[in-house]
Amino acid sequence: MIGTASGRRIGITGLGVHVPERVLTNHELATIVDTSDEWIVERTGIRERRIAADDEALTDIALPAARAALEDAGLAASEVDLLICATVTPDMMFPTSSALLADTLGMPRVAAYDLLAGCTGFVYAIAQAYAMLASGLSQRALVVGGDVLSKILDWDDRSTLVLFGDGAGAVVMEPVERGGFLGFELGADGGGGEHLWFPGSGSRRFDDPGALLKMNGREVFRFATRVLVSSGHALLEECGKTIEDVDVYVPHQANKRIIDHAARKLGVPDGRTVVNVDRFGNTSSGSIPLALADARAEGRIHEGSLVLMTGMGAGLTWGSALVEWVDSSAVAGR
Repeated sequence: MIGTASGRRIGITGLGVHVPERVLTNHELATIVDTSDEWIVERTGIRERRIAADDEALTDIALPAARAALEDAGLAASEVDLLICATVTPDMMFPTSSALLADTLGMPRVAAYDLLAGCTGFVYAIAQAYAMLASGLSQRALVVGGDVLSKILDWDDRSTLVLFGDGAGAVVMEPVERGGFLGFELGADGGGGEHLWFPGSGSRRFDDPGALLKMNGREVFRFATRVLVSSGHALLEECGKTIEDVDVYVPHQANKRIIDHAARKLGVPDGRTVVNVDRFGNTSSGSIPLALADARAEGRIHEGSLVLMTGMGAGLTWGSALVEWVDSSAVAGR
């Protein structure tokens, strides 16, 4: 599915992130499983990741991110009428994490639901929020993306344990008078779902589910290196842009080798790719907003910047979004 923006302009007007306090380094992991800092860095580029405490669930790390995004946008929670939470690790299946967040934030009349699209969840969620806002069905949206993957990992499996971390991010989306989203490209291939899956987590019965995340790293790597490039190319062409027009490229932070391959194949100019996988690992739906926040803090994203975001993950799913960044002066009607 691919399309350019139509209807009223919609932009990101607030951004907030949060990660757990605990830092788990590669050296510490080497005391848990048979691995080393050198082995992990060479294959993934990851040096450390954040791990939620035993009593921390998704909403505990998502709530500070949501509050920060609202403050950044200059909005009260009561002014938001749509809340989408992209995650594969909700506090529980129901009530949804979105409903729990809405209650804590003080949004008694907001439409709230969770969205499950693997690591691509944040891109899917901003695309849905865009559609709701552009159509006029919603006026202001809060989109949360986050995961606590440490809760579903096999801590004896070094092939997955070294890759993932916990973190969350949130954005406020509103109508704007200039800039905003130019288009989206989304897709899924359920035939590849067996390469990254969580058997025993739903209504399908398995003889020996394990109930832990399982991944075929080789196949996921092949998928990621292909689809990050094809999705980005397709969206840029649909929007009448080239990679040279892109000021900041924000890929899903899964693996440094995947990121480098995608940036090289896309032809991203030097210095325009955001990489923070070394500090956070793969935080799934929290990955792209965490990278956006880093880029903005470094002064790389500002008014008028053209930002390309591309994600991929379980499903197997993928998605890209192209947005012209705006500041608060661009908000329509405020």
